[in-house]
Amino acid sequence: MRDEDIRHLPVMEDEQLVGIISDRQLRRPNWADEAPDIEHPYLLSDDLTVGDVMEKDVITCRTYETLSKANKTLMAHNVGALPVLDKTDALVGMLSAVDLLAALQDMLKHEKTKKKARA
Repeated sequence: MRDEDIRHLPVMEDEQLVGIISDRQLRRPNWADEAPDIEHPYLLSDDLTVGDVMEKDVITCRTYETLSKANKTLMAHNVGALPVLDKTDALVGMLSAVDLLAALQDMLKHEKTKKKARA
């Protein structure tokens, strides 16, 4: 994830979405508060698997939903990305908060261009 600058990865099993793992979970896993010392939570054991660390209750969005709805979902659940599923529940992509910010920037640029054209 670090090498490819990826912050969220869907976890698949037999072509089904079964979880999601984020850089946040790797930096500070849920069990960190139970760690015996300050250094422990930041050292990932070779015995840990993706299944041990991933979030199993995955919040998703659908290809046919609006960006507004996806944004509300991100904010309501305080997550940084949503796996995107089609009508057959197949994973077709990931939508991140950065993607939504890019869409907002495009919309603002488009509005600015429209205002200049009217002037």
